[in-house]
Amino acid sequence: MSKWTGKSKGSPLGYRIFISLLKKDVRLAYLLLKPVSFFYLIFSDKKSIFHFYHKRLKYSRLKTIRSIYGNYVFLGKVLIDKIAILSGQKDQFTFDFEGEEYLHELVENKQGGLLLGAHMGNWEVAGELLERVDSVINILMVEVERQNLKEVLEEAMEKKKVNIIPIKDDMSHMFSVIEAFKNKELVAMHGDRFVEGSPIIELDFLGAKAAFPIGPMMLASRYSIPVSFVFTLKESNRHYHFYATKGKVYPSFRKPDLKKATTETMVFEYVQYLEKMVLKYPLQWFNYHKFWNSEK
Repeated sequence: MSKWTGKSKGSPLGYRIFISLLKKDVRLAYLLLKPVSFFYLIFSDKKSIFHFYHKRLKYSRLKTIRSIYGNYVFLGKVLIDKIAILSGQKDQFTFDFEGEEYLHELVENKQGGLLLGAHMGNWEVAGELLERVDSVINILMVEVERQNLKEVLEEAMEKKKVNIIPIKDDMSHMFSVIEAFKNKELVAMHGDRFVEGSPIIELDFLGAKAAFPIGPMMLASRYSIPVSFVFTLKESNRHYHFYATKGKVYPSFRKPDLKKATTETMVFEYVQYLEKMVLKYPLQWFNYHKFWNSEK
């Protein structure tokens, strides 16, 4: 997998334009998406997303092109919804909560938890919904994306029980994760990409080998922190579906072979759940980087 920096194509100016439209109605912002998505369909680098639909999901070339366009449209809508919700326009949307009780259990039992999501659907929506859970939520986020959002949404973010942990190349962010686990807080992260140099494990995903990060997962095992898989997927223009699995504690072992087996089990179960979600919502996995080993 190529090194991922986390940098998106969004800019503070672009966010401000969308916010001015969102104050009226998200549908006004949606009107911009079709020409913008068509532009990216023509001019963007589509090698990785083409590989995903054509090689991994076995779509025909025509269906692959249509799916890439649909993926770009969904990405635009998700970005618009992200800004709308974080800037106080939550009443424009409705939600289903599936498994929310499992997160309340983590907080009520004072266990803390590792919430594993992916670069699909709309994590910021999940963060807003998690306000319903009475706990500080620490979100691992690449620094450049954090700064992008901070310029426009600093005030909105400060009102929430959210602590952003910037991901560092020197892995120093892991100390913040340890501190959060010791405080029995929730830590949220994406489990489908890694920063180069971080510990990984390779497993089969959609029929081919791919690398997944294991650092925070190993820490969760070491500190007996339950792990829950959390996703928020868009089901219509105004409706989202929130999923959370029951928190599971993976035993920690000192012997290297048993530790490896525990880590493999944890990541394998995450990959199985991620695969289920990707197959159910194929237009909402926003992977635009080399992911499978066969792409190298």
